Amino acid sequence: DVQIAHSMQQPPRTSEVALVFSTPRKLPKPRELSGRVLVVDLAFASEASGGGFKGITLPFIDALGERLAAWIDHHDHAEHVRFRDDPRFVLATKAQRGACPEMISPELVARVGTVDTIVCHTDFDGLASAAKWMRGGIEPYPGCDDDARAIDTRLGTPSEIAMTADRALRARPRDFGLLGLIVRHLASGLQDPSLWEPVRLAAEELRPIEEETRRAALGFVRIDPGIAVVDISGRRTRIDKTLLLLLGQSRERIAVVIDDKTINLAARFDSGVDLLRMLGLSGGMPTRVSVDRKKLDDVCRALGMRCEEVESVLV
Repeated sequence: DVQIAHSMQQPPRTSEVALVFSTPRKLPKPRELSGRVLVVDLAFASEASGGGFKGITLPFIDALGERLAAWIDHHDHAEHVRFRDDPRFVLATKAQRGACPEMISPELVARVGTVDTIVCHTDFDGLASAAKWMRGGIEPYPGCDDDARAIDTRLGTPSEIAMTADRALRARPRDFGLLGLIVRHLASGLQDPSLWEPVRLAAEELRPIEEETRRAALGFVRIDPGIAVVDISGRRTRIDKTLLLLLGQSRERIAVVIDDKTINLAARFDSGVDLLRMLGLSGGMPTRVSVDRKKLDDVCRALGMRCEEVESVLV
């Protein structure tokens, strides 16, 4: 059995595995995590996260101490080298590993041993990683690793199973009950079809959001040197930011979506663009970055855009 919690709640103190959903920017409190802890698909925080690695990730690692059983991740970060000789850290770059589940093997699960809590990212990649670990390093279904890679890189075509789960997660990104249901279904090897019906229904909720997103994409403006920019500040209707960035990428090499608080940048996984290097950030995903809106001038300079052109797009 699996006890389900998330980073804003204390997981049950039981002998069962506690599943905790988190993000690199807001990690759970170590004192609220039971026993030996496994972390999967969570990047080390970058400067764009506010406190960065030294303010967010490192204190979490230090507080867990010997209770940290393993940290498995595939996002670039300059601080990976710090743990090069620590066998608990199984780290790769996005170019080396397009998704996290493929890094989990029966041999790795056996080496790490029993864990009491799994802390995982809230996307399909993270949930599939948690489920694969719970299955002893065996894929939840044949091709799940490939599906996670297709969804995380947005290259290739995932299966209907993965596409439905991904759409459900994008429709309800903060529904931790739904996230737990998806992990349970994957960890069971898809044995209980009744678990899939709520996921399918949640995925259907994305349709009107997608329609609104396509309307928002009409506002993209091309800014030299070939960057698609749109401002969605003050928008009252929900949009799917992932889809909006993909629509921008279909027009130009780099897409920029500006909202009330953040500047979101993305390029195709195979584009060769390294947004981390361009923006001088230490870690994250090279082809998708979010920074504070207050850094608009810095983003313009880094991408070679004229600030006045970008400001003319702002609503």
